[in-house]
Amino acid sequence: MRSSTRTVVAGFAALAAVTLTGCGGNDASDSAGSGEKLNVVTSFYPLEFIARTVGGDAVNVTTLTAPGVEPHDLELTPKQVGEIAGAKLVVYEKSLQPAVDEAVAQNAKETGFDVAPAAKLEATGADFEEHEEGAGAPANSVTPAGFTADEVDPHFWLDPVRYADVVNAVTDKLVQTDSANADGYQQRATALLADLTKLDNEFKAGLQNCELKTFVTSHEAFAYLAKRYGLTMVGIAGFTPDAEPTPARIKEVQDIVRQQKVTTIFYEELVSPKVAESIARDVNVKTAVLSPIEGLSEANSQETWLTLMRENLQELRKANSCA
Repeated sequence: MRSSTRTVVAGFAALAAVTLTGCGGNDASDSAGSGEKLNVVTSFYPLEFIARTVGGDAVNVTTLTAPGVEPHDLELTPKQVGEIAGAKLVVYEKSLQPAVDEAVAQNAKETGFDVAPAAKLEATGADFEEHEEGAGAPANSVTPAGFTADEVDPHFWLDPVRYADVVNAVTDKLVQTDSANADGYQQRATALLADLTKLDNEFKAGLQNCELKTFVTSHEAFAYLAKRYGLTMVGIAGFTPDAEPTPARIKEVQDIVRQQKVTTIFYEELVSPKVAESIARDVNVKTAVLSPIEGLSEANSQETWLTLMRENLQELRKANSCA
């Protein structure tokens, strides 16, 4: 995020803090016991889905990242900073959206809840090189993306197991914040966790017997998923989806596609597919959508995290010729 943007956000945050001081906006003691819904702000869609599903009719959820907006590029309006300051609970992932981090630090120190510790994030960034699997490995073997770079991968929600850990953490925080509705939160969380266990089993079974283990995607968002289910992710760009790959990286990807007989170049809904389409044309393979589920768009506004994950599974099965 540019420094000028951070300065503007900090100014908004300071203004909101001054405006709301004395109004009791962040006093956790005056929450849901009165019968009013718990006011929850979430930073982007995967956390919104958890809050709405677990919270049910006991919560009023506002999300900061509107449909069609790329979450990495989020800039907050003064109104949104005010929503953060007035919420009883702000659920976010630290370091994913710098504007949110600053607004929480300025206005929601007591009510902000960072899910990153529960997600047990790792450094999975690809170093964009091919590596042999060990002595005697085929010359064209490719290891899973990196796991050596220092930058921590934020995309925990594409791994159903890590996502379940965050569901548990958010549920505990909801219960702590609004104990009057604890039973409802816990019941709905139990149902969601059962859905996640079922989804995990579907991915295990669906990706167990595949002719191809490598998949290529424009946005390096799927390392946790690849690691969980024994696949190899090759990212064209890095963690930021609209980053421009170097010519050298494009050539590397083309070589991997040819060597591994990759059939499909995946792109995503919220970012231009031009680079993915260009590479696909050059190596004569198909393109398809593999959603990082960072946010919804007009085209998939009726979908949910669960339905989009299942669509991703089917796309991976088709591309990798899975039995």
